Amino acid sequence: MGLQPLEFSDCYLDSPWFRERVRAHEAELERTNKFIKELLKDGKNLIAATKNLSAAQRKFAHSLRDFKFEFIGDAETDDERYIDASLHEFSNFLKNLEEQREILALSVTETLIKPLERFRKEQLGAVKEEKKKFDKETEKNYSLLEKHLNLSAKKKELQLQEADNQVEQNRKHFYELSLEYVCKLQEIQERKKFECVEPVLSFFQGLFTFYHQGYELAKDFNHYKMALQINIQNTRNRFEGTRSEVEELMNKIRRNPQEHKRANHFTMEGYLYVQEKRPAPFGSSWVKHYCTYRKETKKFTMIPFEHRSGGKVGDEELFVLTYCTKRNIDTIDRRFCFDLEASDRPGVPVTMQAFSEEERKLWMEALDGKEALFINLTKANAKREGSAQLDKIGFTIIKKCISAVETRGINDQGLYRVVGVSSKVQRLLSLLMDAKTCNEVDLENSVDWEVKTITSAMKQYLRSLPEPLMTYELHGEFIVPAKSGSPESRVNAVHFLVHKLPEKNKEMLEILVKHLANVSKHAKRNLMTVANLGVVFGPTLMRPQEETVAAIMDLKFQNIVVEILIENHEKIFKTLPDATFPEPISMPVSPPNAPPRQSRRQGQRIKRPLAVYNLCLELDDADSHSSPREDTPTGSMDSLSSQSPTPAFSSSPPRLLDGNHLIMDSGDLAGWTANLAGQSRPSMVSWMNTPCANPAATNTAPSTFFFPNPTTGSDRTVESVVHRKARAVYPCEAEHSSELSFQIGAIFEDVQFSREPGWLEGTLNGKRGLIPQNYVQFL
Repeated sequence: MGLQPLEFSDCYLDSPWFRERVRAHEAELERTNKFIKELLKDGKNLIAATKNLSAAQRKFAHSLRDFKFEFIGDAETDDERYIDASLHEFSNFLKNLEEQREILALSVTETLIKPLERFRKEQLGAVKEEKKKFDKETEKNYSLLEKHLNLSAKKKELQLQEADNQVEQNRKHFYELSLEYVCKLQEIQERKKFECVEPVLSFFQGLFTFYHQGYELAKDFNHYKMALQINIQNTRNRFEGTRSEVEELMNKIRRNPQEHKRANHFTMEGYLYVQEKRPAPFGSSWVKHYCTYRKETKKFTMIPFEHRSGGKVGDEELFVLTYCTKRNIDTIDRRFCFDLEASDRPGVPVTMQAFSEEERKLWMEALDGKEALFINLTKANAKREGSAQLDKIGFTIIKKCISAVETRGINDQGLYRVVGVSSKVQRLLSLLMDAKTCNEVDLENSVDWEVKTITSAMKQYLRSLPEPLMTYELHGEFIVPAKSGSPESRVNAVHFLVHKLPEKNKEMLEILVKHLANVSKHAKRNLMTVANLGVVFGPTLMRPQEETVAAIMDLKFQNIVVEILIENHEKIFKTLPDATFPEPISMPVSPPNAPPRQSRRQGQRIKRPLAVYNLCLELDDADSHSSPREDTPTGSMDSLSSQSPTPAFSSSPPRLLDGNHLIMDSGDLAGWTANLAGQSRPSMVSWMNTPCANPAATNTAPSTFFFPNPTTGSDRTVESVVHRKARAVYPCEAEHSSELSFQIGAIFEDVQFSREPGWLEGTLNGKRGLIPQNYVQFL
């Protein structure tokens, strides 16, 4: 049962039941007042907590933005550059989110706090004032009435008449005030229903708007996440290959350190203890120095260095060596010693102590010392000889192996990655490399030789060549374009260098690369994408003359060169290169080809509407989902080494299922990733160039730039957009003379795709210029 209505007629009776109903209304308003007061307190706490959360998120974003990964070597791969830039993108994502959270905090103040405070002050406060007046007037009325009734009847008639008039006027005033108070009470009871709830509704509208914008950001982030996952997987695959090479080199050096010393301009270098003589009776002390010697100039350098004091380095001392003499133990109470004499201090020998007898012998040999034992150190740098040669038998081996692989195992999973049994591989290789038995080995029809044995034998043969197929001489030149430059300049550089190879090397490389391209076409079955083949054949076709950690760090760039060869084999081997090719241009740290308005100009990004990242944001009224067709395994999806600056739209990109698994709508995995490789690598907020998947599958309206042909059904053929009209959905101010400025609702004529990714060309008011692709909608 709710509150009973207050009848105006009851104001004149002023019965106990009327007063009880009035008190019930007053108690309800007091309860409402306390509720609003508590709600305001909680709302202010919510705002404070939101601001604290926003500050913490912004601090986290700043930490992400300010950190930068360092890399080993002198360059990074494209994948590594995109991974480096990802922290900045994550920071921008959080920044966009926090900007919306700040708007939410402000809206809570404006839409919830202030209206409730105003209602509490103006409406409930007014009722309190009316109550005070009503209570005061009630007291006055009944006090006066009691006083009037106590008047003696013996008073004069005139006095009694005046008293009656005064009481009557007071009663009228009391009744009027009572009527107004009752009216006010009931008015507030009705008013509070919308005056209190409407601000709360506005608050929830703002809250859900914030969450919806976060949802839109998350949807757009999925595109970036998919691209970044490919970058991470490619980098992980290259890391695995590099780690195995580093561990192999480490073990070689552990077994025989002297044979793997780095070639440098010093004849000998290392630590020696130098005797420093002191005046009597202090004797002498031995101080550790790092010493270097160049035989051509006879210059000997010593730098005192103490590891235990945190790596303290002393002053360098340099002198020209005159002679070196071995010290026997009968002349000094220490082992492994020898004397040096400097040209500027004749007759004052400097006594040195090596760490071992073997090291003393090496120093004595390098310094042309007396009683030196000469060791031929050049054998460590001698060219590794093998029986494999680029001769007729070599070409026969490669052709037989390729023919067998393409006939028997082109669809085998992990082709070239799965290795054969070592003993079987060596036996097959020895048969193939023997001119007498080579032609007798039948690889295509014999079950004696597994496909993995054949592939391992082929790789072992290529590694056994006296020098790698792409030669030591051109190794450095091949690496340079892989480290920098645009995708097109990389292809041109590799094209040019391939034609500098010796004719036999080039012929063998062409046969092999053509085969690898064929293998990559079957990536859906064998899982050997271009990137995976690059990891396998990078160290096989290319290797530096000197094995060092620095050289191994370039292994990932060898993989990129092989990827370029596979993806562009028709151009590289079937056409002649230009006489000269342009120098590589350094790649920007941020992902290339992103429209400047979105990813390169931070100021513009702030002004830019938040949710407009791609063209597939408008939700369709119909909720229809297409069933998933194929789960894509986590792994390297394709090469990103030779990206073309021109976007290619040939198949739908994968959708996200449960946030983690990639689902393909149509076509195979390799087809989509090859298409992705052809596109520029976008930043998180420059995915507006990407066509959305099948509209029915993504719950979005049909893409504004891609129109299915109704006659092709499931093929979803994409029609080109030519001479169409478009309407501006956001305002834009031109930043360059080639761009157009416009307001919301502007209509563009003759709109076409621009060669600049992320931009369109159109005509507005007779002027033609560039239009940001994500700022308009086609009509």
